[in-house]
Amino acid sequence: MTDDVNKTEEKKDNYEDICYICRRPESKAGTMMKLPTGICICSDCMQKTFDAMNNNPFPMGGMDLSGFSPFMFGGEMPKSQKIKKKQPKEQPEEAAGEAPEGVFDIRNLKPPHVIKAELDEYVIGQEKAKKVVSVAVYNHYKRVYDKSEDGIELEKSNMLMLGPTGSGKTYLVKTLAKLLNVPLAITDATSLTEAGYIGDDVESVLSKLLAAADNDVDRAEKGIVFIDEIDKIAKKRNAHSRDVSGESVQQGLLKLLEGAEVEVPVGASSKNAMVPMTTIDTTNILFICGGAFPDLENVVKERLTKQSTMGFTGELKDRFDGDKNLLSKATAADLREYGMIPEFIGRLPVLFSLNPLDKNMLIQILQEPKNAILKQYKKLLAMDEVDLVFDEGALEAIAEKAMEKDTGARALRAIIEELMLDIMYEIPKDDSIGRVTITRDYIANNGAPVIEMRTHATPLLGGE
Repeated sequence: MTDDVNKTEEKKDNYEDICYICRRPESKAGTMMKLPTGICICSDCMQKTFDAMNNNPFPMGGMDLSGFSPFMFGGEMPKSQKIKKKQPKEQPEEAAGEAPEGVFDIRNLKPPHVIKAELDEYVIGQEKAKKVVSVAVYNHYKRVYDKSEDGIELEKSNMLMLGPTGSGKTYLVKTLAKLLNVPLAITDATSLTEAGYIGDDVESVLSKLLAAADNDVDRAEKGIVFIDEIDKIAKKRNAHSRDVSGESVQQGLLKLLEGAEVEVPVGASSKNAMVPMTTIDTTNILFICGGAFPDLENVVKERLTKQSTMGFTGELKDRFDGDKNLLSKATAADLREYGMIPEFIGRLPVLFSLNPLDKNMLIQILQEPKNAILKQYKKLLAMDEVDLVFDEGALEAIAEKAMEKDTGARALRAIIEELMLDIMYEIPKDDSIGRVTITRDYIANNGAPVIEMRTHATPLLGGE
């Protein structure tokens, strides 16, 4: 019993006290005064309260504070707004060896080839993108944990990822953060607006990262932020109204990308008087921006075919019309023409693209990754002691349908869900079914799946 109480007290000590009036943490407001009711008030607010009482013309005699409770104005502060205490800057060097399990440290930093090998288990294709990400992340965290004093300062390796919808941009970053065991915040640039307008401020990006790090500022300052749909904040052309979600948002993100100490609301997406604030240093936060950049291919094509169409060096205007991987030829100049400001592009030095998915890649995505969708359905039916089989023709037909939808790997899930609805509904009715084989004819609505009954001699589950 005593041990449980001690653990509870120790857990409380890991969080900062926050002033009930001004909502500042003790790292900014200084030593807190704790009232008998459990409320913490900083010395500044306490002095202002006494000054107000002294200037009040009405007598204050007999004032009873015993009924003043933290539940009078909305209850105790929610856990999402409690801030963990920062660790002291100078700590004794730990003994050489491996870092504690589950803690990301330079001693357990994986080299690029190991990071890429682990990404290969989840992400199909995109060899160049996985290699670029692995090297950039490896160099970034070497920079974070660099303690040498030789005068050489390593710069950040923020990344800009181009790729059509459904090519795996978000999935690649999610997998990367899971493998590295670092906090990850995924946000959408479409909701960001200039300060003072309806929408999210750029600081809300860091609020999500802080929440992902369990309000631990030290851990959040070594995390990863992925800003999706970054192409939506390009400069608006021929706009007659104020551009509050375009160029102004790019300019607001500059200080975050470069590295600055930013005031961030805790447990909320916007600043207000009732939300505590904390300071986050973005110097060691890795920013990855991604977007589909529709119509950027036209900008690239125009640049590539700009030279004369006549003479020995002539270029045909339609030479690149059939090239589905034009984004890989995009440069910083093309992005500037698209509407991204030069200062923003300059803070994202690592530029790479993801290839559009072809038929063979879609077939691989269906069955090869660790959590492939077909493996998920096979596991679901295996719980009913039924073996699910997709023949080669069925896999090709599913990939062809997905190609027609032109939404990348996202189309596969929708097709499989529709395809398996009747099967998942009917199979549990009959305990004698041992195997279901999906064929091309069934996918084309020209037949039914092949049903095989279970024999008493050899169970079909797990067999071929």
